[in-house]
Amino acid sequence: MAMQFYASPEQLMRDRSEFARKGIARGRSVVVLSYAGGVLFVAENPSKALHKVSEIYDRIGYAAVGKYNEFEALRQVGVRYADLRGYSYDRRDVTARGLVNAFAQQLGAIFGEQSKPFEVEVCVAQVGASAAADELYRLTYDGSVTDEPGFIAMGGQSEAIASQLREKHSRKADLRGALKVAVGALASIGGENGNPRTLSAAQLEVAVLDRSRPGRAFRRLVGAALEGLLVTEPDADAPEEPAADEGTESSESTDS
Repeated sequence: MAMQFYASPEQLMRDRSEFARKGIARGRSVVVLSYAGGVLFVAENPSKALHKVSEIYDRIGYAAVGKYNEFEALRQVGVRYADLRGYSYDRRDVTARGLVNAFAQQLGAIFGEQSKPFEVEVCVAQVGASAAADELYRLTYDGSVTDEPGFIAMGGQSEAIASQLREKHSRKADLRGALKVAVGALASIGGENGNPRTLSAAQLEVAVLDRSRPGRAFRRLVGAALEGLLVTEPDADAPEEPAADEGTESSESTDS
């Protein structure tokens, strides 16, 4: 009988962690941040059919990176949990913290008991009455949970993106300003020779939890609405060019 190869529990956990981290890093990044009007989700996702950002409940949103089938299965568990709790008790009893605890238990069990962990990283966000009251939670593949203040960057080169957000993020920004910061952080990595990229509306999946909306706060930004927000407004402090006097000709030649 052939002897089975022995590996210590510590080595198994390290191998599973390395496997999951590599899978997550291969995915395109997602940014979640608080702003004056709510919580903004921006994902680099050219697919219009497979969403990385979704609604869980009235004022709770969900974003994920990694393997689609795994984080989609996790989202469906969250939706069922929220619907059952809201129906059995009260809609106000469905909270991001409760969802995070349910997700953490499932991810922790999968990581510890199965040979292959989920290759996912998840953000659960709940919009509050003010930006300071917003709740942003990050869950990793092993069920670890962290409460993030103000912003989260996941997937790809998340550390470099988080560094950009740390410098420029402001909870007082409006939607246009917050979107500019998020897209700028995503575009700051992955360009040729280290140069920033240009991301169009077609390459982005954008949604918000709008704190001013009663009931369901989640809405997607698509089409002309998103393109209009991505257009850079002229700097109001920039001096205007003097208008040419009427009756005078331009200094450039008009000959064909």
